[in-house]
Amino acid sequence: MVEDHARLGRARSAAQLLHRPRSPSHPAEIAREVAGVQAQDPRAGRLAFRARNARLTAADVDRARTEERSLLRTWAMRKTAHLIASDDAAWLLPLFEPQIAAWSRRRLGQLGMDAATVKRGQRTMRRALGSEGPLTRAELGDRLEREGIVLNAQTRTHMMGLAVTSGLAFQGPDRGAQPCLVLRVDWLAPSCGPHDREAALRELARRYLRAFAPATEADFAGWSGLPLRDVRAGLEGIAPELREVRIGGGVTALALRGRARRASGPVVRLLPAFDTFLMGYRDRDFIAGPERWPAIGPGGGLLHPTLVRDGRALGTWKAPAAARREVEVDLFEPLDAPTRGALDAEIADVARFEARADPGSG
Repeated sequence: MVEDHARLGRARSAAQLLHRPRSPSHPAEIAREVAGVQAQDPRAGRLAFRARNARLTAADVDRARTEERSLLRTWAMRKTAHLIASDDAAWLLPLFEPQIAAWSRRRLGQLGMDAATVKRGQRTMRRALGSEGPLTRAELGDRLEREGIVLNAQTRTHMMGLAVTSGLAFQGPDRGAQPCLVLRVDWLAPSCGPHDREAALRELARRYLRAFAPATEADFAGWSGLPLRDVRAGLEGIAPELREVRIGGGVTALALRGRARRASGPVVRLLPAFDTFLMGYRDRDFIAGPERWPAIGPGGGLLHPTLVRDGRALGTWKAPAAARREVEVDLFEPLDAPTRGALDAEIADVARFEARADPGSG
């Protein structure tokens, strides 16, 4: 079983580009190849690109999102914020946004906001964004309260989220450390033609397996948050492209036919909080056994920054604050000399990556 875990860790970390190949090199290309970067924590989202490319900086990632508009931060898989390639938005987001928008409307109702008020609030935000351009959430909240729509922390969150997932707005430029919302039509070119859900499910299955294989149907369902019927439809739609792989305990997993990504040697990497590699599987014993996993995922949706070697967790770490450049590592076990040297290089690379980032952002 240990050998199975070792093989799985190497294969899956290479699928997630943790060996940092020279290509892809652009943030949007990396986001596409790893099936989206989890980014509810903006700083952690940027650091995920560092873990997959040796030349990018945090400023490059921010530039791709706010200036090039080739990266888009929005809600998709598992109702969580991701950075995706902007040109994937047209086929990807309709798979997730309707259910997220319905959830936000339901939560607003549970929080005492009736449907008519929600509708009026969305109209108010559309008018404000159309006449004033990008606005922060605080500014949009002020526009709503001028119309007599009183918000608290929870209703504000769901009203803003609904504006994005209902097709009204996108997260666009930043104003200092605060992200702004902007009308969709003002930020990205609208998609042409109707959405082909079956084709989108096939493409999602293809992207998932490229980024996480070998993986099971249950892994895909857990990662996506989609109903099992949709997961199965996507996999069945690309059945000729798939091959079966036996993993630990006789479990059958799936991978795409053709050459898989391979790392040339041991890969030591500092993964940020909520890294997508940590989120891709139901059974994560290959990363850390049950005696160690609580240190990584203590519950409540938290996933701590993690030190891995070939996909196997060696400890957790704390990203340096803006004014302090020392990474703190809490090891599960002593490191041999080569791994210690690789960790030191990783610590230095975190500082390199963030050197030109705005210390007030994220």
